[in-house]
Amino acid sequence: MVPSDSICTRHEARARIERTFNDAVLDILKPFDIVDLRAVVLIGDDVLPPALVLICDGLGQIDLGWIEKSNVLRETVFANVAPLGWRAAAYKELVSTLNIALPVSHYDDLFDAVSMYHWEGEVTDEGARAALVEWFCQDGDEVDEEMLPSAMNARRPDWMLAANAAPLKDMPPALANRIRALRKAHAALKAHDFDNGAWQLDLELLWKYVPDYRDRPSEPPLTLVPFDQFARELDEINRPGMEQGFLDVAGFCQLDDADKVGAWFASLKLGVKFLLAAQDLLNFDPAGL
Repeated sequence: MVPSDSICTRHEARARIERTFNDAVLDILKPFDIVDLRAVVLIGDDVLPPALVLICDGLGQIDLGWIEKSNVLRETVFANVAPLGWRAAAYKELVSTLNIALPVSHYDDLFDAVSMYHWEGEVTDEGARAALVEWFCQDGDEVDEEMLPSAMNARRPDWMLAANAAPLKDMPPALANRIRALRKAHAALKAHDFDNGAWQLDLELLWKYVPDYRDRPSEPPLTLVPFDQFARELDEINRPGMEQGFLDVAGFCQLDDADKVGAWFASLKLGVKFLLAAQDLLNFDPAGL
């Protein structure tokens, strides 16, 4: 006979399985500490199979550390400011890769949102001025020049401009190798059956499981846009998210096949490997050269 203390109810068995699953996920996610990620199991119903969701609990600007340090700090305690080309190259790499695994926006997203909100989709000063006059009843002579596209673009720090990025051959090996590692990890994650992995996101499918997400704004909770230079725009565009909730899902995977659990964990590990490469780049210390 089976000992009575080894017998558990269906509810207890499910709780044990969920604890084991959560422990395994947390063990994989633990080394990545830039933002908090967690996995949630969606039970499904008679029509929908179970699903796994990765949720991002972070909010605001990702700390860019050494990339954001300005040359004006050279005379302060932060004496080790990396050359502009290095910082621009690192930032460019993060912008082009990070959203494969995190719900994060960058400058082009913010500019497009401001354009739709204020300028009816216009991207030139002339078009934006005409939109402000026509739709907001502003006098052409009273349009705030600081609200025009050229003024917004001009506020970008030099390290945000891809044109300022240095080639890898002009970097110290410690930095160049970090960028190479990030590119390699990004390519590996992208190539690993991405459509059926931990980091995909099918909104239509997500809404069937969690209808409340249908009413949320499309803005992600994280951004690579520096708050110091774009506080007004970030506050304005993200206000609906602050009030109604952000699209904080990093990945959604429907478990319509038992074999998908193993594939999901393999994909999760690859994604974390990529995120750790990004974390390593952000933790680069010019003072250590």
